[in-house]
Amino acid sequence: MRVLVTGASSGIGRDMCRYLGTLGHDLIMVSRDQKKMETIAKDILTNVEIIAIDLSVRENVFQLYEKVKDKEIDMLVNGAGFGLFGNTWETDLETELKMIDLNITAVHILTKLFLQDMVKRDKGIILNIASSAGFLAGPKLNTYYGTKNYLAKWTMGIYEELRRTHSHVMVSCLCPGPVKTNFNNVAGGEFYVKALSSDYVAKYGIDQCLKKKLIIVPGFMVRLSLFFNRFISKKLSLKIVYYIQDKKSRRK
Repeated sequence: MRVLVTGASSGIGRDMCRYLGTLGHDLIMVSRDQKKMETIAKDILTNVEIIAIDLSVRENVFQLYEKVKDKEIDMLVNGAGFGLFGNTWETDLETELKMIDLNITAVHILTKLFLQDMVKRDKGIILNIASSAGFLAGPKLNTYYGTKNYLAKWTMGIYEELRRTHSHVMVSCLCPGPVKTNFNNVAGGEFYVKALSSDYVAKYGIDQCLKKKLIIVPGFMVRLSLFFNRFISKKLSLKIVYYIQDKKSRRK
């Protein structure tokens, strides 16, 4: 199986590449950082192709697809993304627009284009990496939460469309809680609760995706928190999320 992974130079994307390699799958690693990907690829025993490109630029996303479309991608992992802490009226607009371009637009384009190819072949797997934030509103990390809500709900809609047409194409959405990655350094905050290791989340996400799980939430406490969030008021949920995100930003 040939797997294309975006966000492959760090965090969950990096560890998914390593794990997929141990499963015997060939890889196309995509991120902006050529050197990091080259270092990671040295330890992967399967065939690895490296493409250094900035997917926050829309034209580059189409360029990536054109470059690999004839290689029959069996699995697409959309892992590139970042966040930004702060009140909505205080955060930098250009940074937020770049976040939307990477977290939403790039994922939308790649998913749609590869999905069309997979539906024609009636086989293929797409794994979109969202977040447990995809089921909540996120004061102090508001735009990031909004992008992950889009991704989670959009993937769920695709799943039902495929199911109704009896397609053999599979889609999954990985929705982890806090993970030990470079996310906080980019976003400008620090986790207030214990984070899972990225290698655990990567392995769990791949394993559950291959088992055709739609929504994948690693960690019992995260699943429990999302469950109980259904039974409290929206305003109380907002207060809790604000408290957690405010603690993150203050600890930086």
